[in-house]
Amino acid sequence: MCSTCGCSDEAEARLTVFPTDHEHGSDHHHHDHHHDEPHDHTHEHEHRGDHGHLSETRTSRTLRLEQDILARNNRLAERNRGWFEGREILAFNLMSSPGAGKTALLERTIRELGDDIPICVIEGDQETTRDAERIRATGCRAVQINTGSGCHLDAEMLASALKRLDPPRGSLLMIENVGNLVCPALFDLGERKRIVIASVTEGDDKPLKYPQMFHAAHIMILNKVDLLPHVPFDVDRCIGYALQVNPKLRVLQLSVQNGDGMAEWYSCVREEIGLHEAAN
Repeated sequence: MCSTCGCSDEAEARLTVFPTDHEHGSDHHHHDHHHDEPHDHTHEHEHRGDHGHLSETRTSRTLRLEQDILARNNRLAERNRGWFEGREILAFNLMSSPGAGKTALLERTIRELGDDIPICVIEGDQETTRDAERIRATGCRAVQINTGSGCHLDAEMLASALKRLDPPRGSLLMIENVGNLVCPALFDLGERKRIVIASVTEGDDKPLKYPQMFHAAHIMILNKVDLLPHVPFDVDRCIGYALQVNPKLRVLQLSVQNGDGMAEWYSCVREEIGLHEAAN
């Protein structure tokens, strides 16, 4: 078990590449990724005894292991960040609970911005390639990471996926994390922006229940606002809680289904691209 979150670490994440229909043939080359190869993807394992609690020594060891895991991840995340900067790639990390609409947001964004902005996608799920197949149907190149019983992507998984994806210089990389409001907030991937997606079909107190996620995010998208007449959701309360946790959070309200608010999201994307280009 991973001592940080308890997810299984018995096998490395599996990658599946989904090329676009117009991808280059034999002349297409994948550039060498500058990360050291191969990365050791083994976490130390913790086992509880039959006593139902951990002694002070075991608790201290667990905390130390957690710190070591996160420190190692952060070092690899910095390598990813340097790799992105060297290729002028803007990376977004999209996080949410399952069903909030991450994949649907990506599908619509690619279809409506893809002709102007080169976009690539890394999909994270425990199993199946269903979401990557949906992304591929838009004409976008995608890599699927299946984490097995793992509940989040980490910097090493992303590094391996980047080698396979080989996003073009100056592109926008969308990383759809595993559906989970806990562990993805702990693991830096090297992204430029973290985006948390909530929906009005969830409780309006989610920011208070999962404060680490909303505190770690730069942008909050409140999706499915077209359903507000049909659900008991207080928008002002939800946004108020989110800003209570993170006063710097940028909040967008939209409906991927009917397009309400999507123009503001696209303006946000273009603004971030402009800031990224100016910084480079």
